[in-house]
Formats: sequence, structure tokens, C-alpha cells
Amino acid sequence: MSDHASAEQTDTSQHGAAPQGGDGPAMTQVQGPAHVVVLGNEKGGSGKSTTAMHIFVALARAGRRVGALDLDLRQQSFFRYLENRAAYGQKLGRSLLMPERIRLEPSTLPGREEAAQDETDRLNAAIDDLTTRCDFIIVDTPGALTHFSQAAHARADTLVTPMNDSLIDFDLLGRIDPATGKVTGPSLYAEQVWQARQRRAATGKAPIDWVVLRNRVSTLHARNKRRVGGALADLSKRIGFRVIPGFSERVIFRELFLSGLTLLDLKSTSEISLNLSQVAARQELRELMKALALPGVAKID
Repeated sequence: MSDHASAEQTDTSQHGAAPQGGDGPAMTQVQGPAHVVVLGNEKGGSGKSTTAMHIFVALARAGRRVGALDLDLRQQSFFRYLENRAAYGQKLGRSLLMPERIRLEPSTLPGREEAAQDETDRLNAAIDDLTTRCDFIIVDTPGALTHFSQAAHARADTLVTPMNDSLIDFDLLGRIDPATGKVTGPSLYAEQVWQARQRRAATGKAPIDWVVLRNRVSTLHARNKRRVGGALADLSKRIGFRVIPGFSERVIFRELFLSGLTLLDLKSTSEISLNLSQVAARQELRELMKALALPGVAKID
């Protein structure tokens, strides 16, 4: 492992075989560089960590080797979710699917530019390390602009931006004229993504596939839903992102965090009986994974 990262990795001796208890298929061999999936926006509470966790389990159950980075160095919601998962697996007496993790530390260099370059180098070294052993790398970013987050956006093959279905959250992506309701232009975060695309293009790599995920879409407030949908459709044509449906608002997601489980784990690892809401949520996840169209990933069980 690179000396830019501390040794917060899962036991690599367990990678390459299905965990005990039949929690997934045997892992496939790595074919080419890992596909980097970045969960990003600059607003907390939009479901980045929950989405990252569900994408990980879906990929792992499909037999893909997965690496994980959590760039929210303060809160670490993604890694805390994974720690809860490991603890719940110990309680069950079985090994649950886990990614290979590398924990990054902030730069201690005094100069701003030097620290920025140091953190960019640390992030790139961690991704380059994981890509030798993984098919996919999932990167969760903080709800703020950081050097790590900027560097991660530039490395994204797929950028997933979850947003709650509201005009408040839309402001993350674009500005709306309050008098006419028309989109007047992109926001600061959209500008950040544009800069990341420019940096990536300079390396000769394929363009970032930017996907905006509409979470917590309500059947109520139909007028607001239409306004958000119309604004997203308008802005997507201007700055080039795809819009796909995400997760509805459900209590089950808050309960799953404490045990480290996902919707895909419920049948085999929990005493919870699936109700109609949870069955519908599992179908939302299948549709989400289908819409993401990640390379080499077919149907999700």
C-alpha cells in the first residue's frame, strides 16, 4: 500500500472467495483498471453514504471486487456504516461482504498549495493502489469543497450526485429566477464538476458520466415535483448530466445504518420480515443500478 495512506484495510486474504455463509458469488478476476464511482455534492443529508453502501453491496453480490474511500474525514459516515456492518457480522457469527478500505489522512504541510498537492497525491496513490486489486472503487465525498473532494471528482469515471427532490437541493446544481421559474445558470458545484471534467479531459481519459439521482421523490406536492423535474431537464441539457430515479423516503434506511445492512441483505441476514414498502425499495435499487449502467454489471439480485 502507498505510504500516503494509513493501514485501514480489510484482510486481503479474504478477497477472491465468497464470504462464509453464502453471502455472495465467488469474486471475478480483475480485468483492466478499476471503474471509479464518486458520490458527490456539496450538501449533507442527500443520501450519499446510503447510496454508496447500496452500490457497494450490489456490486459485491454481483461478484465484483470493490474498494472504498471515505473522504469525509470528520464524519466518516460511509466507513461508520461499514464498521457497523462488520460488527453485525460478528454478532451473527458470519462474514458479510466487505470492500477493501484505505483510510486517508489530511496533509500536515503548512502551505495551502503544497497541502493541496499533497492531498491530491495521496488520493491518487490510494486509487492507483486499489485499482490493482479491484474492479470498482467507490468514493464517498463530504458535503463541502475540499482538496480530496476536488481530486476525487477529477478521477471519477461515474459521478453520482444524489439530491433530495426539492428546489432547495436543486440550488446545488443551478440557479432559478424566482419570478419566472426559469433556470438562469449553473451553481458553484456544477462549476466544480465542469472544472473536474476539464482536468480529466487534459489527461486523455473518457468523459465523466455524471448522473443526478433524485431521492425522496414524493407522491405529494405534485407541483413542486414538476418544477424540480422541469428544472433538472432544462439544466441537464445545458451542462450534460443524466437524471435517474433514486430512493423514496423510507424509515428502513435509518434502521439499516445501525446494523450496517442494505436492502439486499435483509432476506439472508436479518430477522426483519420484508413488507411491501421494503420490497418496493429493493426494486428501486435494482432500477437505480440498471440506470447507472456500470460496465460489466448485469442484473442485480
